[in-house]
Amino acid sequence: MRDKNEKIFGPEDLIDLSPKQVIELYNQNKPDKKRKEKKNIQSFQHYYIENPETELTIRTHTLNLKNGHTYNFKAPSGVYGKKGIDKATIILLENALIHGKKILDIGCGYGVIGITLKKEHPDIEVYMSDINKRAVEFTKINAKDNNVFAEIKQGFLFEPWKGYIFDQIISNPPIVAGKKIWMSLIEESLNHLAKNGTLQLVAFHNKGGSRIKEYMKKIYGNVEEIAKKGGIRVYKSVKEK
Repeated sequence: MRDKNEKIFGPEDLIDLSPKQVIELYNQNKPDKKRKEKKNIQSFQHYYIENPETELTIRTHTLNLKNGHTYNFKAPSGVYGKKGIDKATIILLENALIHGKKILDIGCGYGVIGITLKKEHPDIEVYMSDINKRAVEFTKINAKDNNVFAEIKQGFLFEPWKGYIFDQIISNPPIVAGKKIWMSLIEESLNHLAKNGTLQLVAFHNKGGSRIKEYMKKIYGNVEEIAKKGGIRVYKSVKEK
């Protein structure tokens, strides 16, 4: 039963908070029962953290592309996409405009985007990273299982890629982690792209995507929608200078 003094927070209260801030807010607002507290924190824990505390369980998901190609991925708990490969990721993969040699999949989860792009475009060099250590571990497992060579690193946003310049940066960004995260991703991406390099992001347009589009235009001076399906958009900006 909910404590009478416990406040209920809606999405509008949480959307701009970091995972740590959300958990702190949650802890401040619930009954002080240590055993229950530990259990609730773990069930509430966001995937956009360095060390997931949830018990490890693994599922296998099959990605079916419209060209008939299929790929299998091991998906661990505590990582985005545990329940299945989401529609936004599939739409991004089927509509991304691939160019250049060096492609960075940032916030790679368990590796679906980067691994699939390498299989579909064997001549590219793929780089992948995530803040989540479990995600990085399973990206390496899935890369090996799919016979893909890629440079895979663990770290927050572009921290693992100091000194690296890419032809393309691609991502299904963690919108629910808060606007500071995706804003930093857009801002910092500009410093890691070659001239005429592109940033391509996917999102639900009416669930934060429209703000991403506006911010991409602000930082890059340009943005376009290269795909539109079921409320999902793929946005592209070009580094012109």
